[in-house]
Amino acid sequence: MMVQTGLDQMVKTRFERFMGKSVGLVCHQASVCHNCQLILDHLLPFHYEERLEIKAVFGPQHGIWGHTQDNMIEWEGYRDVRTGLRFLSLYGEWREPTDTMLQGIDELIFDVQDVGARYYTFIWTMANCMKACERLGIPVTVLDRPNPIGGLEIEGPGHDPAFASFVGLYPLPARHGLTVGEVALYLKNHYFPEVELDVVKMAGWQRHMHFADTGLPWAMPSPNMPTPATALVYPGQCLLEGTKLSEGRGTTMPFEMWGAPNLDGWDLAHSLNEIGLPGVIFRPVQFQPTFQKFKGEVCQGCFIHVTQARDFRPVLTTVAILRQVAQDYPAALQWQDPPYEYEAEKLPFDILAGSDWIRLALENSVSLGEIQDRMATDSASLEPLLREVWIY
Repeated sequence: MMVQTGLDQMVKTRFERFMGKSVGLVCHQASVCHNCQLILDHLLPFHYEERLEIKAVFGPQHGIWGHTQDNMIEWEGYRDVRTGLRFLSLYGEWREPTDTMLQGIDELIFDVQDVGARYYTFIWTMANCMKACERLGIPVTVLDRPNPIGGLEIEGPGHDPAFASFVGLYPLPARHGLTVGEVALYLKNHYFPEVELDVVKMAGWQRHMHFADTGLPWAMPSPNMPTPATALVYPGQCLLEGTKLSEGRGTTMPFEMWGAPNLDGWDLAHSLNEIGLPGVIFRPVQFQPTFQKFKGEVCQGCFIHVTQARDFRPVLTTVAILRQVAQDYPAALQWQDPPYEYEAEKLPFDILAGSDWIRLALENSVSLGEIQDRMATDSASLEPLLREVWIY
C-alpha cells in the first residue's frame, strides 16, 4: 500500500480546513502528492474561486523550483507570471520571514521534502518560520512527509550550540531519524513553545521504511539530490563540503562518488574495503566535474555502493574515508576556508560537524573506533529528545 503524505491527506479533504483563510505556503518542486501534482497546483483552483487566498509563496534554499545550486544567494521576490502570486525567497537577504512578508496571512502551510540530515537547510527554514509565526500569533501547519532514509537509525555527531549555523541551528544528530513534522514538534517542545502548531500525519508510513518502501514518486528536493540513494549517503558525505576533496558535485552522481586529482582510487578502494565497514563496498572511479571543485579536471576516488541500507552508517563511512585520506594522502585532506552558509568565522567543516572535535581527531590520527564511540555517545545523549516526538 502506498504511503499517503500529509499533502495526500489534505487533498482527500479538499483542503477544507483552510477555506475562508488567507494562507502563506512554503514549498518547493518536491511538494507533490502521490500522482506528482504540486501542492501549489492543488490550491490554485480554490484561490481563483476565492474560497481561500494564497497570500504569498515562500521558497527554501534552491528556490521554489529547485533551480539554484548550493550556497547561491537567491532572488528576493517576484510576481510569478504563471500564477500571478507573490513568490518570496527564504534563502537570500532574509532567511526568517519578515512581518511584512507575513502581513495578512491567517495560517502558514509548510510542505517540504526533507532528507533526514541536520545539514539540510529546509528544517532550519521551518524553524525560522515557526519563530516568526510565534511572534505574530500565526498558526503553522506542517504537512508531513517520509524521512527517506528511515526513522529508526540515528547517528552522530551531535551538535554544540557554539557552532550553530544554518546547517544546524539547534541540536540534532547528523542523521536524526525524524520526519519533518517530528522535527517541527521537537522545535516547538524546546524552542518555540507558544507557536500554534499542527502536524498533518501521514497514513501508512512506518519507521523502518526507506523511501523505496513508500511507493511514492521521488522528486528532487535540491539539484544535487537526484535519488533516494543520494540521500542515504548524504549525512556523511555532506561533510566533504567542508574539505577540499570533491563530494561529486558537477557529476551526475553527487555524494555517491568523491575524490580529487591527486588520489589513487584503486589504492583507496582497497584500503577502505579492508576496514569492513557495515553495508558498503567501495569501487574505484575517475570523474571530471563540470562545475565546482576541480571543474574540468580528472579526479580519482571511489563510488560508495550501499549493499545493506539498514546496516549502512553514512557518517561513520565518511569519517573512515577522511581518516584514510589523511593517513595515505595527508596533503590532500585540507579544510575549506570560511565563509560558508552565511558563517564568516568558523571553519565550514566544524559547523557541519557541529563542533571541532572530529576535525581535531582526524588531524591527530585518533582511531576510527574512538571516533565512532564518541559519535555514539553524542547520539545517545540526544535520543530521548527525539523519541519524545515520534508520532509513528
